[in-house]
Amino acid sequence: MNKKLQNYINRDRTTELLTKLIEIHSPYFHEEEIMKFTYAWLEERDLKPAFHRYEENKVTKFKGTNVIGSIKGREKGPCILLNGHLDTVNICEGWEKDPLKATIEGDRLYGLGALDMKSGVVALLLAIEAFKNIVEDFNGEILYSFVSDEEGPYGLGTNALIEDGIVKDIDAAIVTEPSSGFCNIDFPCLCLGARGGYNYTVEFKGKAAHAANPEMGNSAIVDCAKVMLELKESDMIEDPELGKGSICIIESGGGGQACSVADTAFFTVFRHIVMGEDKEYIKKELYEAVKRANIKSEVKIKFRDAPSDESQGFQPYIVNKENAYVDMILGSVHKICNRKPEISYFSSIGDFNYLGARLKVPTFVFGPNGANYHTANEYVEIDTVVKTANIVYEFLVNALTVN
Repeated sequence: MNKKLQNYINRDRTTELLTKLIEIHSPYFHEEEIMKFTYAWLEERDLKPAFHRYEENKVTKFKGTNVIGSIKGREKGPCILLNGHLDTVNICEGWEKDPLKATIEGDRLYGLGALDMKSGVVALLLAIEAFKNIVEDFNGEILYSFVSDEEGPYGLGTNALIEDGIVKDIDAAIVTEPSSGFCNIDFPCLCLGARGGYNYTVEFKGKAAHAANPEMGNSAIVDCAKVMLELKESDMIEDPELGKGSICIIESGGGGQACSVADTAFFTVFRHIVMGEDKEYIKKELYEAVKRANIKSEVKIKFRDAPSDESQGFQPYIVNKENAYVDMILGSVHKICNRKPEISYFSSIGDFNYLGARLKVPTFVFGPNGANYHTANEYVEIDTVVKTANIVYEFLVNALTVN
């Protein structure tokens, strides 16, 4: 290992910085303090950060902040985006350790966001700092973005980067989400794509009647239940890389007057999708289930409101294995880990969908190992954070240095 590189990327510095980030409570929609900390850390190292402010006025009325910046080479060349989110989910029940204090047990570091994804952000920060101070001659640009509201409903931070044109000229992206931890695959694991997803609600309008004579009406609740059962039996496309999508009913309800047949009902679905499935496919799938259910209620599907048309859902994407950047990242992993990573595909959604599908650039999801993301006693394996930082550094060298 390069001794100069070890001055910037090592276990002690990794642990120290990750501890500081965990001690800043940053649930989505409440990221201002951690953004200020990250800005200051970058500024102290002459990495020339900037605040990117955005407002979402249609649905959430949220005013958010990202931290962005770039390192430019002597000549034109590729633009590589490094992206990570600094927000977390809210603290849940069941923690046996203080979620806002880093607890180290062996190679495990516990804390809220330790795996998802403050460790990935630490890897990016250390890699950026090391590259700036070690690599003197390169072409192209490193564009970094530390974003807010990835865990929220719309990925507002990265959506704003796209809609404001900040990332329009990138050639490839690395998002250091915990690929090993999410895929339950030993480190190193490289994700070359991800399923997408949509949230939609199905509304039913039946006919009221007295509860003493239910046959005189038409229960929207009963029809709703019939359609839910039929929908779960739908045939879905099976993609050779992404597998099948999934239909998850996340909410249901309904009712009417007291002592009356329910004349309204609804259920809400989160539908993960693969290549070949989109809004029109989802609509057809639903109405075929309605037809099979043979119900009398009127049915209407409504996709959730969103800040913009492109942020209404998350599109699936796949990176072509023949892309030159794939060889570069495989070589970087092999150099640090002495073996190639296992290739996988992310089963859920994230900011990487926006980058890979909307910008149509190779977007790699690669990050540390650990467990218990979005639940109690979340932890990351420290050694895999150090290795992730080194791999990102090596990839930047491979992609940008002058031969």
